[in-house]
Amino acid sequence: SELLACSLFACGISTVLQTTLGSRLPLVQIPSFEYLVPAMVLSSHLSPSASTDKNGTAMASTCPAPHCTVTGSRAASLQEVSGAVLVSGLIQLVLGVSGMCGWAARHCGPMVLAPSLSIIGLSAYKEAAFFCSTNWGVALLLMFLAVTFSQHLRSCRLPFCTWPHTREGSTEPSVPTLRTFSVLLPFAAVCIVCAILSCFHIPWESLDLAIAELSWANSTFHAPWVRIPYAGEWGWPLLTPRALAVGVAMAIGCSMNSVGCYVLCGRLLRASRLPTHACNRGLCMEGLGSLLAGLLGTPGGTASSIANTCATGLTQAGSRLSVQVSALACVVLGMSPRLAGLLSSIPLAVHGGVLCVTYAVAVGTGISYFQYADIDSGRNIFIVGFAMFMALLVPRWFSAALTHLATGWVPLDLLFLSLLMVPVFLTGFLSFFLENTVSG
Repeated sequence: SELLACSLFACGISTVLQTTLGSRLPLVQIPSFEYLVPAMVLSSHLSPSASTDKNGTAMASTCPAPHCTVTGSRAASLQEVSGAVLVSGLIQLVLGVSGMCGWAARHCGPMVLAPSLSIIGLSAYKEAAFFCSTNWGVALLLMFLAVTFSQHLRSCRLPFCTWPHTREGSTEPSVPTLRTFSVLLPFAAVCIVCAILSCFHIPWESLDLAIAELSWANSTFHAPWVRIPYAGEWGWPLLTPRALAVGVAMAIGCSMNSVGCYVLCGRLLRASRLPTHACNRGLCMEGLGSLLAGLLGTPGGTASSIANTCATGLTQAGSRLSVQVSALACVVLGMSPRLAGLLSSIPLAVHGGVLCVTYAVAVGTGISYFQYADIDSGRNIFIVGFAMFMALLVPRWFSAALTHLATGWVPLDLLFLSLLMVPVFLTGFLSFFLENTVSG
């Protein structure tokens, strides 16, 4: 609960920076998937046997916080992951200040954006299927309501939901309410249904043994109602060679994800293409957010949320004020671990249904960029097919391989493995390289 609260606190501040000083797009900042994969690669490498000194003797480590339950090598692992997040924030700041982000965005044409955005959406299909598998009925109900509200009833205006405002000289008495709340209403309705089923002790959620043992509700530890996060609460970040290598991978993957998110948000809101200086400012603010997250000890930095951006496309509510209100809510939750812990009670099937609806928008937006390219060209067909196929093949092979990379230097192994396990990096790198080197 307290780690989640620290993460929400950093995300809230980063969202305020992004919407006021950064790209100024309505983008919510969250710990993205591109932070999770390198963090898992580093954590899996940090086994208890690795916690030894040069003489081979075991090193004792204590929990950095007096009340936490993270002990032994887990505490050192968390500090090293936080060090990688800190490094990624510094690198993102350098990329933003130097203008590299804007330069890359300017050279991303339709043949780069189309496969990259499509893979960003497709990269979450395994996680979405895993969450939905806890109860497909709940997930399908949420998807049905979201599709109905956002597509079939998108022009429906409820008479009792009035929002008078002047637009082009005329006053509009109401707004398309169901479309505007096409994500929130299904989410709330399905959560209420799950709560009713739980109250009547009707078994509806099937969890595997590993997840069933993580009983947050029955935990004997009670998080405090109010606790202000501060730097070094979970121990200061460890800047080891392994953390530096993984931090570089985090920065590269999240920078690619953020550039795609900027383009996706402008496309869904039918806005003009974001100028290069706005991309650079946005990446600088994300770097500051990741720096804050690393100092607070969270295992993930901050990056623009693809799911929230796609939800903006469904609702067509592109107000920066609403995003800033959500940032305020994140800060409040971040100062109350007890309230932040309530988020863990949201059923996994609900998460899965939301992922299915939102990430599908990213896939469709990527496909829509093919209209700006000659897709009948053999060159373009090869670039798209090769980039997308390799982005799905390589992470799949590494996740199933019995042996990993072995270059002889562990930090280099972790760098390559962290990058090659992220589909958006593979797609972005291959399509960008081929688009700008193959003539045609």
